[in-house]
Amino acid sequence: MDPIKTLEFNKILEKLAENAQTSTAKSRCLALRPSLAEAEARRWMDETTQSKRIIELAGPPPLSSMTELQQIIALMNIEGILMPDQITHVLAFIVSCRRMKGYLRRAETSESDIAWYGRSIEELKALETEIEQCIRNGIVVDKASAKLEGLRRRVAETSCQIKEKLDALLRKNKLWFSESFISVRNGCYTLPVKREYKKDVAGTVIEMSNSGGTCFIEPASVGRLHTLLRDLMVEEDCEVRRILYVLTARISDCLPQIRLNMEAMETLDFLFAKGKLSLSMNASPVGINTQREIRIIDAKHPLLSPDSAVPLNLDMGRENKGVVITGPNTGGKTVAMKTVGLLSLMAQSGLHVPAHPASSFCMHHLILCDIGDGQSIAENLSTFSSHMKNIIEVLKQVSDESLVLFDELGSGTDPAEGMGIAIAVLDALCEKGCMFMVTTHYPEVKEYALNTTGLVNARMAFDQNSLMPLYRLELGKAGESCALHIAEKLGMPRKILERAQEACYGYQRERFSLPVAEKEKAAEEVATQKIIAQQEPGPIKEAFQPAFGIGDSVLVYPQKETGIVYASPNQKGEVGVQVKGVKKLVNHKRIKLQIPAKELYPENYDFSIIFDSVANRKARRIMERRHEEGNIIIINEGEMEA
Repeated sequence: MDPIKTLEFNKILEKLAENAQTSTAKSRCLALRPSLAEAEARRWMDETTQSKRIIELAGPPPLSSMTELQQIIALMNIEGILMPDQITHVLAFIVSCRRMKGYLRRAETSESDIAWYGRSIEELKALETEIEQCIRNGIVVDKASAKLEGLRRRVAETSCQIKEKLDALLRKNKLWFSESFISVRNGCYTLPVKREYKKDVAGTVIEMSNSGGTCFIEPASVGRLHTLLRDLMVEEDCEVRRILYVLTARISDCLPQIRLNMEAMETLDFLFAKGKLSLSMNASPVGINTQREIRIIDAKHPLLSPDSAVPLNLDMGRENKGVVITGPNTGGKTVAMKTVGLLSLMAQSGLHVPAHPASSFCMHHLILCDIGDGQSIAENLSTFSSHMKNIIEVLKQVSDESLVLFDELGSGTDPAEGMGIAIAVLDALCEKGCMFMVTTHYPEVKEYALNTTGLVNARMAFDQNSLMPLYRLELGKAGESCALHIAEKLGMPRKILERAQEACYGYQRERFSLPVAEKEKAAEEVATQKIIAQQEPGPIKEAFQPAFGIGDSVLVYPQKETGIVYASPNQKGEVGVQVKGVKKLVNHKRIKLQIPAKELYPENYDFSIIFDSVANRKARRIMERRHEEGNIIIINEGEMEA
């Protein structure tokens, strides 16, 4: 399965090509592929950043399409003479190069290396001036040469003499003519003579009307003038050709500089196309690493509407290499997985990513995927067979530097066997040491991820009250299919639901309620312990060790919030921790010591300054000295005395 098409990276490249002007740059955009070298990917990313910065500073770059320029150069290679419209195209390119040079000169203040491309662009001022003096609006002007100006003046005078003679004939013998104006037929000045008066007008019949009632005759009295006019027009044409030949020769002399300018402009066109794409997507430069770590913050799929897309947040590291995503259908599992793959391709190709700049993507040797229904009648492949064919091919190619994306792993066949295949494939991926994301509905696969080192469950959030998916990925939590809950909300009879639950889970509840809070809570506790274990340098001991003292700075998982211990552990192993001014009891297994109190505070420090209100501190001091009626210390629910 081609990841370029499956992850829709080709559509990103099409959008990139739309921002390019030249055909060469468009082709280069469509041919862009992820780099396998970190330094190269970083350089490409930096080029995109620079081009975006220049556009923001100086506005859109003055680029031209150069569509006809290649054909014009090919014609010059066979020593052909350029026509005025072709020379006009050359002039437009020369002007565009001059403007680009000035544009990049202004952009040098942005400290972007791209701006120095302007130093390689040649300004062909002499050629530009000569063309402008000779050609305007696609024609050779009279001032192109003194001889051409004289010839055109004589042509105009001779034409005027011919018209004066013909006008005189029209006025003198109006009865002979069907119209009262001079007509030009086959390059000759003629009079519209009625057929019956044909013999009365001496001259040459040039043309007859469709009805045959009118003869267009060139009178003999203007024959000499017309011959002179033809000779002058031949001389004019020769002079025009001479001027075009001279201009063609001038352009040919500057061909090496024009070719170099074309290469520079095509390169700049490609670079600025990347900057324009970044601006259109509101994208940002992101980090690139080789530590096999992916950190995605507030990312959005670039092909979805930015207003409706829900931001994606994900952390995958060296220890946590596999993510198993679960949740209801149409909840966004596949979109989340494809977003990770697509943004990885974009980052590795040097394109900006629609995510927070603090995001970071690692280099992948291969991105392999099996997403969608690949059934084929022509190849006699069912959905399951297609999936298996893709998975087998992936397992042949995968390495420890690969990113693997599997959608609905093990689906399309007997659930028991499909579940077994899914777990076996996950085992194989773990052995390969690659990073991977899979989506599934199998509860056994969720349980497998829960109990396997290096794997973590994730779910797509679902509003069980409105029956609407929230499209938000939540790491460390296993999702539910919510099928029974949806059926309950839609009005399915209780008896049927209870029978369905009994068939699924082997028991009934006293009060039918589908959100399995207890199950989720237990799963979260295990997931929290896994996250802590994977992030600590050494293993965590299972036995409870009351190693936390008042004033210790601790890290509370899974939110990774910093707090201060205000109360020693109780009999349940719950430690009092104050986080952001709020006191709460936290299971000691969810706490990691950061800095002990003895390193933060002097000996015999009064911690009531930190944890007590002013009123409580005053009341406590009075209690220590004497009994006073009405003197009380207020302890809120969920707090306990130190």
